[in-house]
Amino acid sequence: MSRSTSSEPIERGWGKPWYRVRMEGFEASFLPSDGEDLDEVCNVDVLVTLEDGSRWTATVFTVAEIERLMKLWAGTDEALGGRYFWVSDGLIVRDPGADSMTDVIAGLIENGEFSEIFQPVINN
Repeated sequence: MSRSTSSEPIERGWGKPWYRVRMEGFEASFLPSDGEDLDEVCNVDVLVTLEDGSRWTATVFTVAEIERLMKLWAGTDEALGGRYFWVSDGLIVRDPGADSMTDVIAGLIENGEFSEIFQPVINN
């Protein structure tokens, strides 16, 4: 995929409890579990702030994490015994890790699909 924006982070680091990655055009703030390896994160809430100041959220899952959850739920009452997976603000990605997820977010912004997937944060 060719992008006109830089694919390298401008800045990244912790602002507990968030791990933030600032890119050209947006900042992605990840909320991993305490002690979770950022290269292996596979189920995480993300808050994205765009250049215009708008904020958007989604929960990002890897394909492997969805499979793990469905197997875990098999034989339980959850999700009809693991026969389905559903989440209203979910984004499924192939590869784990905050960097990989940030690359997907950048691609979604670039190709115009971002606002179809992420949910806007409405301030009351």
